[in-house]
Formats: sequence, C-alpha cells, structure tokens
Amino acid sequence: MISNAVRTYLDIMDSQRESVFSLLDGISDTQLWQRPAPKEWSIGEIINHNALLFESFFPTVEWMWKRFGWYGRLRCNRPYQAEIEDLYRSPKFPQWVGFLWTPRHNLRKPVPLETLKMEVRTLHEKVRKFYVGKDLDVLGNIYLYDPLFGWCNLIVTLRIGIYHDQLHFDDVIKQTAQYQK
Repeated sequence: MISNAVRTYLDIMDSQRESVFSLLDGISDTQLWQRPAPKEWSIGEIINHNALLFESFFPTVEWMWKRFGWYGRLRCNRPYQAEIEDLYRSPKFPQWVGFLWTPRHNLRKPVPLETLKMEVRTLHEKVRKFYVGKDLDVLGNIYLYDPLFGWCNLIVTLRIGIYHDQLHFDDVIKQTAQYQK
C-alpha cells in the first residue's frame, strides 16, 4: 500500500471531486448560494471552504519539501505512516474550527458554479503535480505539526485534506438531493 499511497490518494481526490461536481450539473445559481438553514453554509460556500483549506495548507507542504527535503532524504530508510483514520468523523473532533476558513464566495459575493469548479480543479492539479514523482520515502519522513492531528508526514497530510473534502462533499450531496426531488 505504501508504494501506491500517494497515487491512490490523488485518484480519490479527483474522483470524489468530479463525482460531486457531476451532481451539481443543472443546479441554479440561487440553489448554489441558498443556505439550508441560518448559520449553515450553502453548497457554494462549502465548495469554497474546501478549496480554502487546501489553499492554506498546500504552501506549507511545498515549503516543508523545499526546506526539509534534505532531512527527509537523510531519514528515508526509516519507516513511516501512510494512512490515518478519518478523525473528522470522530464525535470528539471540534467541527467548529471551520470558521478559520470562512468562504470568500458567498451570497453577498457569489460566483458562478464554473468558477468554483475551476478554482478547485486548478488547486487539485497543483497538488497532483507536486506529489507525482516525489520519492515516497522522503515524503513520508518530512513532518509538520497540526494542532488537531499532531505530527503528520506529507503523505498523511494529503490524506487529511482528502478526508476533509469528503466530509464537506457529503454535505453538498445532502443539500443537492433536496433539489433533485
């Protein structure tokens, strides 16, 4: 599994994104930005929030690779973790921290669905280009600290981002279902 972990994760990232985007075909701009309840995000806000989280952490991943790649190469013979459980699904996970990535696009500042899709696809393509071709043993031995997840190597960090996307894509699927009745 370790040798294929990054490729598998990148494929999951792309397939879950495209699966959700295909559900949104035909959705109106009103539906895209309509909040299901007060203090709950609209479909558009959820998609933008997902992009913002990746957008905020990805530069750190790139920086860690550039700054500490030597350290990862030095330790590349050490074992490392390539999987992590989905802590977002834990009842103990503090779901309230999402406010740190408040959507830029919202009912007051809406953008078309195609703009949201392009932003997410462009960001995911940057992530894919970064990871493809990198030595897994080096990626697995460069660590960064997250206050909620602890010390995570660059492979696990990718997986956490994908878990986060899926958590919110599930919300998009639920909201979209009400428009398809």
